[in-house]
Amino acid sequence: MTCYCYLMECANGAYYAGWTTDPQRRLRVHNRGKGARYIRLNGPARLVYLEELPDKISALKREYEIKQLTHQAKARLVTDKKKNLLRQPAYSPQPASPLAAGEVFTVIAPGRVNLLGEHVDYNDGVVLPAAIDRFVQLRVKVLAEPVLQLHALDLGAETSLSLTELKEKRDLTGLPLPGYACYPAGVAWALQEAGRPTPGLRVSYRSNIPIGAGLSSSAAVSVGFALAWQHAGGWQMDPLALAKACQLAENEYVGVKSGLMDQFACLFGQEGHTLQFDTRSLDWEPLPLPPEVTLVIADSGVRRNLACSAYNARRAECEEALRLLSAWQPGLTSLRDISPELLQEFLPQLPEPVGRRARHVVEEIARVQLAGQYLKAADINAFGQLMYASHTSLRDLYEVSCPELDVLVEEAAKLTGCFGARLCGAGFGGCTINLVDRRHARAFIRDLSERYQQKTSKKALIYRCEASRGAHLATKEEAALLDAV
Repeated sequence: MTCYCYLMECANGAYYAGWTTDPQRRLRVHNRGKGARYIRLNGPARLVYLEELPDKISALKREYEIKQLTHQAKARLVTDKKKNLLRQPAYSPQPASPLAAGEVFTVIAPGRVNLLGEHVDYNDGVVLPAAIDRFVQLRVKVLAEPVLQLHALDLGAETSLSLTELKEKRDLTGLPLPGYACYPAGVAWALQEAGRPTPGLRVSYRSNIPIGAGLSSSAAVSVGFALAWQHAGGWQMDPLALAKACQLAENEYVGVKSGLMDQFACLFGQEGHTLQFDTRSLDWEPLPLPPEVTLVIADSGVRRNLACSAYNARRAECEEALRLLSAWQPGLTSLRDISPELLQEFLPQLPEPVGRRARHVVEEIARVQLAGQYLKAADINAFGQLMYASHTSLRDLYEVSCPELDVLVEEAAKLTGCFGARLCGAGFGGCTINLVDRRHARAFIRDLSERYQQKTSKKALIYRCEASRGAHLATKEEAALLDAV
């Protein structure tokens, strides 16, 4: 009996491999939520690869081989015209129509932590983010008029703006948009620039992601609104293109020159995995986190406004380093092109602090490359040492730490069960991310909290979180559970 091995591409860009005797039937089963749990978490899916096998035994063997491939290798398989029987992807269900006015739905968009690779995403580096089970919940109602009505529940604030006059950055009364409204307004502007319709919406939203803590609360909001307009408008966009639209909104509309990592992680997150994401090639690969470890976030309580902080200054310093290095080494396109050995040769000629900024970026990129190898080998001790080295570099070379973050990392390193710790996010305040043995997590949280208060006279909010799935449309059952909380 003829069998088929297949690859399905989920809504967040992840691939699922399987085998079947009836590919189209299998696709329908998966997208009705009756198939693999992996697709239920990351779907819906489209069929992108099909390979014919003579019998079940051959199919099972080939399925195992495909499952062992990296994400990049699976992507190459999809484009292999000699092996792939499909000439174009098969979709199920069919693209939806725009929702009618009055329709209501819920979107969930997670925050993210970055385990390693800080301040390298805008230098074409490789990063290791993970979506976390802290999220923004958006309750959305479709409107007949081209108006965006916002109710930020956590802020106790409301505003409304026209979706046909976004460039004005003013609300319906003519006043300048408040800061919290610029992110959804910017997303609408970016989607319109991409030719996507943005119907009127009333959105009530809340979040359990601490604002300004380095956990990408702003990217979660942006991604959540992008998914809301995609669903309400009845159109589909490649997930990576959607992430880029959200990045454009932050870069050009809000004025924060962020890289693509935050939006990518919020959209592409996978349960139990970190994502090794190459910000130059846009290749990515999910890497499983060892089951014996958990993530612990330690919020210092120190806040910073990213748009007004030294974030943009650091980016400018990296651009200056590249300009100077390019004069001595033609052909460079980013700091990614410079090896640690080459940088050491030119470092004495770079002015300060530009030289230290470049050194952090170049060495951090090298650390991420090593980290991927350590995760694949399940060497969590070696991985943790890279986290400590990353924090030292961010503190001394990139100068984006603060005394409170340094205390959290120093004290965490003294506690039983902590494999690694570092500041998380842009810095200048916010959180640290700690990789902790599950068996010691409760004691770790208690002891770190006590030590931090003793050293700083401040209280830290410390809590566990897990790597989670990316932003998605909530099922009715999921929405009901969230509403009940």
